[in-house]
Amino acid sequence: MDALAAIRETFFQECEEQLAELESGLLAMEGGDQDPETINAVFRAVHSIKGGAGAFSLEALIRFAHVFETALDEMRSGRLAVGAEVLKTMLRAADVLADLVRAAHSGSEDEHPSQAALSEELKAMSGGAHDESEAGEDDWGDFEFKPMTVDMDPAAEAPGTSGFVIRFKPRADLYAKANEAALLLRELARIGQVAVELDASGLPALADLDPEAAYLAWTVTLTGEADEAAIREVFEWVDGDCELEIMPLGGSESSADGFDLAALMARVSDDGPARVSDPAADIDVGSLIAALSPDAEVPAVAVAPEIVDAPAKPALSVVSSAPEPAADAQGAAHMRKTEAGATIRVDLDRVDRLIDLVGELVINQAVLSQRVMEAGLARASAVAMGLDELEQLTREIQDSVMAIRAQPVKSVFQRMPRLVREVAAMTGKPVRLVTEGEGTEVDKTVIERLADPLTHMIRNAIDHGLESPEKRAAAGKPAEGVVRLAAFHRSGRIVIEVSDDGGGINRERVKGIATEKGLISAEAALSDEEIDNLIFMPGFSTAAEVSDISGRGVGMDVVRRSIQALGGRITIASRPGQGSTFTMSLPLTLAVLDGMVVSAHGQTLVAPITAIVETLQPKAEDVHSLGGHARVISIRGGFVPLIDVGMALGYRREPLEATQGVALLIESEGGARAALLVDAIQGQRQVVIKSLEANYRQVPGVAAATILGDGRVALILDIDTIVSVSRGDMRKAS
Repeated sequence: MDALAAIRETFFQECEEQLAELESGLLAMEGGDQDPETINAVFRAVHSIKGGAGAFSLEALIRFAHVFETALDEMRSGRLAVGAEVLKTMLRAADVLADLVRAAHSGSEDEHPSQAALSEELKAMSGGAHDESEAGEDDWGDFEFKPMTVDMDPAAEAPGTSGFVIRFKPRADLYAKANEAALLLRELARIGQVAVELDASGLPALADLDPEAAYLAWTVTLTGEADEAAIREVFEWVDGDCELEIMPLGGSESSADGFDLAALMARVSDDGPARVSDPAADIDVGSLIAALSPDAEVPAVAVAPEIVDAPAKPALSVVSSAPEPAADAQGAAHMRKTEAGATIRVDLDRVDRLIDLVGELVINQAVLSQRVMEAGLARASAVAMGLDELEQLTREIQDSVMAIRAQPVKSVFQRMPRLVREVAAMTGKPVRLVTEGEGTEVDKTVIERLADPLTHMIRNAIDHGLESPEKRAAAGKPAEGVVRLAAFHRSGRIVIEVSDDGGGINRERVKGIATEKGLISAEAALSDEEIDNLIFMPGFSTAAEVSDISGRGVGMDVVRRSIQALGGRITIASRPGQGSTFTMSLPLTLAVLDGMVVSAHGQTLVAPITAIVETLQPKAEDVHSLGGHARVISIRGGFVPLIDVGMALGYRREPLEATQGVALLIESEGGARAALLVDAIQGQRQVVIKSLEANYRQVPGVAAATILGDGRVALILDIDTIVSVSRGDMRKAS
């Protein structure tokens, strides 16, 4: 990948971030947020996309972004009211903009089918404030340009007038992030009367010109009622990317050197003042530079005026000390500044490699500990103490590396409002989406594989879960249905809930359909939980007819398989007439876990420590048989199933005597408790997860595998599956 391609790819990556910011802001406004900064953030997102698109000549994207930006500018200036219909149009415009970005990323230059009609709607909303042909021109039209004079004192021009002198010099980073000095100057013009003076003394000869550098500076005399806070608010977008000095009028003198900008504009445009672009003429850059630097000998080069108008930089948050746009052709790492400080964008392959190496480090640390234990060294010896310190350091390194891949689920949640709007429109049901816990962090791998399951579940919640407005009204419910999407941490795992306030699962109908499709026998006696879980069976659907949304019998079985592939579980809680809640429990990371190493019939196994409540030595009087091999154990006045792990996994045919083993009291994701009976506990340690399914095949009761310190492979128990199967066996025994 060459340097320009790397910059282009980074531009599209950042477009996704800007689009997420755009949709988030519009949804906040739709929910009643009237904060001007929210509107500003939405405007900046579209403006950044437009600026970057200009650098790559993405014409369709530029045209639509300009119309969209103009309408948003009318909104933030207060000339366009923030109403429900306006926001609906803005949300549709955000969807079209997203489609145009993705089309441009794939290499398509075609317009979106809805682009022309939506552009006309946006123009009508903004009252025809600007035509597309005016893109670039309006950035200059609001200023009064005047030449700088030697030792000019702004205060002397207007005695007794309040105001400020603002000295502003952009750095290269400002342009690299698709910001424009002209827009900042225009914003100043909104808060007071301005006189703008250009300092072009730093502009070199054309032969020495660095296209990545910034040479110009401005001195602005601002008069009126604006205070310093309002001025600083204008420049908060570019904080750190420019040199900025704000002084009250009369505070100091302006620079002694200057340039007659009015004369410059006259040379650039045959029409004279205050316009950079002239469609009828080319610009003699050689003469222009000669005017700026009279001693320089430069050739005359004719450049089309649209090049001057086009944004000179892509919307990239890339900072580099080198003059080259991308020192690393692979684009492996990029630095950028954010409000929270400096961040770095690293090639994901490098992070994955680092995580693999940390996994090997964890394994080698376990090997060393095993060797020291086998050698019989005292715990107080220098070697043993050094290994303890190594173990702590390894854990800190592992936690830090895992944090690098951790991302908030917000990136997935932000895709759902658009889906809800589309499905609600298709079904004719008014729906409100409520999200909670968007900042909950989880491994990037988990994040990437969550989108499809959540999409299926939300579509089903609207199509099957929520009733029609008429039925809701008859049941005394608001016509608008509510779908809730929430994320939170629990017991070292991430839990995601999708719930609705609809009619709940019609269990009688579900069982009838399953019987008709031959999924169960008509005589089957099923509990409510088992009937609810029928919807996860392949081929099951409650839809009366096939539609664009559902009815083909695929979806929820795909959801369960996807969640299980991530080492997670999905459960259902439904109350007739009140709605349903689907709960997904997933590991925070797919790389490392803390486990209890146990043995069963000579086999070494690992039980996830997050599922273990306590360990205990069973007493004979506490163990009770239910017939066959089914047993329960009494724990503090209650009874829980006692599951022989060796028998559950097929290691032995006869159960272990309870008093000869150790019981692990565990709690499954569904909240059910059970006691796992093992031969012995070897200890607690951190283990590296290796996919058994990818390297062998899926094994019931086994979630994954790991490598122990002695080099042996140990299986990681799938607690939920073991408990679920054993509970079914107990029901049969009783």
